[in-house]
Amino acid sequence: MTTEPLLQAGDVVAIGRRRTRVTAEFAASLMEGDQVLALSGSGELRRLSKQVVDLVDGSVGRAVRAFSELSAVSDHAVNHFFDLAAAALLDEDVFSQVQKANIADVESAQKRGRSTTRLSLTEPMRQDMVSALLMWRDAPMSRDKVVSRLEHAGWSVEELTAPLGVLGFVFEGRPNVFADATGVLKGGNTVVFRIGSDALGTAHAMMNHVIHPALHASGLPEDAVVLLNSPEHAAGWALFSDSRLSLAVARGSGEAVAELGSIAQQSGIPVSLHGTGGAWMIVGESADARRLGKVVAHSVDRKVCNTLNVICVQKSLAEIHMPIVLNGLEQAASARGVRPRIHAVNGAEKFLPPATTISVRRAEGMQEELQITASDEESLATEYEWEENPECAIVLVDSIAHAVKLFNLYSPQFIVSLVSQDEDERSFVWASANAPFVGDGFTRWVDGQFSLLRPELGLSNWEHGRLFGRSGILSGDSAFSVRLRVQQTDPELHR
Repeated sequence: MTTEPLLQAGDVVAIGRRRTRVTAEFAASLMEGDQVLALSGSGELRRLSKQVVDLVDGSVGRAVRAFSELSAVSDHAVNHFFDLAAAALLDEDVFSQVQKANIADVESAQKRGRSTTRLSLTEPMRQDMVSALLMWRDAPMSRDKVVSRLEHAGWSVEELTAPLGVLGFVFEGRPNVFADATGVLKGGNTVVFRIGSDALGTAHAMMNHVIHPALHASGLPEDAVVLLNSPEHAAGWALFSDSRLSLAVARGSGEAVAELGSIAQQSGIPVSLHGTGGAWMIVGESADARRLGKVVAHSVDRKVCNTLNVICVQKSLAEIHMPIVLNGLEQAASARGVRPRIHAVNGAEKFLPPATTISVRRAEGMQEELQITASDEESLATEYEWEENPECAIVLVDSIAHAVKLFNLYSPQFIVSLVSQDEDERSFVWASANAPFVGDGFTRWVDGQFSLLRPELGLSNWEHGRLFGRSGILSGDSAFSVRLRVQQTDPELHR
């Protein structure tokens, strides 16, 4: 028995107002049982294999059932889960199994020329995961929490938080996402997630040796936390098009996150995106020299989304501030045994030492590059992804107002730090910089676990607009709905 192909070469597919013609290559890739996902944002087509669709369908279904079961689980049992998971990570025999899988993941990624700066499961990362799990253990439950109560004559109305449902997550290849993702249990939610293929082996080890045993021993539903066992990007696409999700959360590279967000939105699923990062620092006229050097150094100790990416130095004070900024970068690089890599914009190279060749470690291997290169203003939109050598741009500006203008134009509108003792300058930046995170020192404070003592699911910028009703830090206990409960004491109450 033969069946007609799903699509044929030359077919035209209407996607919103777009029209996409099916290529011969795409048509040939389709097999019986596959599904085609049309992206309204780009007009592109994505193939979802039957195997991936079935995997996601079954996984979300299990999480839906677990969500229902979780409503009957006590708060004590939820807290006990986090206690057991933290204890498992501290157990050397258990951790050795997870670390063994992580070493294999890192070796595989290195052979494929992939970045491993966030992939390695280091001892500090292990301790951070343990701390995060214990934070969740000790945090108050966010389900059935009274938000407000209004008394009327003969009756009252309460607003209470309620679990949201099944949350879907797509994470980049980082081993520590479990402490973040499992935080949704604190609000009575369940989770299905896909982790980047680079960390899939580590993820399986974490599930098998830490998460599943802790779920079982604490009496929580086994499917309260579900890992999609697939290295394919299509697993994320299929997950984010499943309308049973109550919230879709994506974290990773900007382009991939934007596509996933588009898929969720066109599927009618609320979405929280955590993609492009990179912090900006503005050096004010009254910047304290010692403070400036320290905050620069502490902002580039490692590459994550809150790492310093662009430094704005005023032209009139460049001879004073530029050496201090450079010294801060050199301090951070020296601690890693390397030299910093600098992109000079608007003539900043005139106030820097003559460029020399340095060794720079890239994902694909060691490279010999000029330490300082001149770049144009448009390059300020680049987020520098570095492995070992701290890398950023230094741009000369005419004033604080000029720096803010560049920030609003070229940055992902994420983090801005003004190093200044002048209250007028601080007030101006707070009022005019379109950023959800504003500070006056090092940039790496932007972290849920560090600043709010609530492990984060992700950090959102304002690149595509401000967020409705919440901060840029999404944590497990901030995923909730609100219910109203009325208590009527007057039986004659009527309208």
